[in-house]
Amino acid sequence: MYRLSLDQLQTFAHVMDAGSFSAAAERLELSQPAVSLQVRQLEKRLGVRLVERVGRRAAPTAAGEELLVHVRAIDAAVSSALEAMARHSKGVTGRVRLGTGATACIYFLPSVLRELRNRFPSLSIIVNTGDTPDILKAIEENTIDVGLVTLPAPGRMFDVTPVLEDEFVAIASADSIKLPGKTTPSNLSKLPLVLHQASANTRILVNQWFTHAGLTLRPIMELDSVEAIKELVGAGLGCSIVTRMALPDTDRRRKMTVRSLSPRLYRKLAIVLRRDKPVHRSLREVVSAIKSFAEMFAKRQGR
Repeated sequence: MYRLSLDQLQTFAHVMDAGSFSAAAERLELSQPAVSLQVRQLEKRLGVRLVERVGRRAAPTAAGEELLVHVRAIDAAVSSALEAMARHSKGVTGRVRLGTGATACIYFLPSVLRELRNRFPSLSIIVNTGDTPDILKAIEENTIDVGLVTLPAPGRMFDVTPVLEDEFVAIASADSIKLPGKTTPSNLSKLPLVLHQASANTRILVNQWFTHAGLTLRPIMELDSVEAIKELVGAGLGCSIVTRMALPDTDRRRKMTVRSLSPRLYRKLAIVLRRDKPVHRSLREVVSAIKSFAEMFAKRQGR
């Protein structure tokens, strides 16, 4: 019976997912020579060449492609075995890497993480923030396990589950800028706008809202932080369009005018996993907690 190293198989898969030995080494927190050595040892053990150079990328040979199919199956089998053993232990352990946007990280995730920590104190959850394209790329490269992102999330390799609609609203300082009663694209285009940076999916949705009205956005400032946007709006430097998720009750009690848009605009948040991702118990508990809190959030918002 062949004695294959699981570490060597996983390292080979990381190199193929990342497209280079250096990128795989960074993910695995190993040196590039160590990663190259593991792949060479695996090739020597199997007696076939697994990796070839295609331009500047490392790509699988025909044998490598076939081995990858088996590596995925082996990974799933190992995860299944670990989950089976976990049922005999007293709690959920392990690590889950979660990626999401800054707004959800600030205003949605704390309740989810607190509940998970109370129920599963041995479960480690690592949170990374970024725009939707960054999170999807990390899921594709398997550097994070699950994402909570703003749709769209294109890609055949993704399993996408919409969980929440979050309404966009216009905000302004009640002392400085008077928002019109009917906050249409035409009315808002006449006011100084402080908005999210152009690469964010939320900003893309806002751009489309104006484009459908035949208007082009010309914000006076673009920022990557919703908290910074609210501070500038509160200082009377402009108005903005943010989601209701970014306006907890403490904000609504400030001297801030909040208006629904006309026509109304929503973003959809979704849980995203790789289709071939083994869903072990710890990951399943994280996904379940996100879904539960999304339902509670929707009820609070009256949706």
